[in-house]
Amino acid sequence: MTGISTHILDTGSGLPAEGVPVSLSRQEGDCWTPVSSGVTNHDGRIQNLAVDGLNLPKGVYQLHFAIKDYFHKHEVQCFYPEVVVTFQVSDDRHHHVPLLLSPYGYSTYRGS
Repeated sequence: MTGISTHILDTGSGLPAEGVPVSLSRQEGDCWTPVSSGVTNHDGRIQNLAVDGLNLPKGVYQLHFAIKDYFHKHEVQCFYPEVVVTFQVSDDRHHHVPLLLSPYGYSTYRGS
């Protein structure tokens, strides 16, 4: 089943990033169409951003992480107010897109 999950780890604090809004969009031509959204839980995770748990069609997607308010809540100044990760769904496997986050940088990869 093709689904999209994410996990945010605040590498500055060593803790999961709870309460971060994340939205998923799909590229259609030159436009981005919203698919779904969620907020990270106490463990910094969103288990499935697929609509109603359905399979996502192959294509190009973006995850938009709105991180400014997260850092503001923790009284930490950050350089990046948001992170946008663009990736391609090209098979029927689950797609896990983790975000390693710090106030002045971030990293991502395809997880399992």
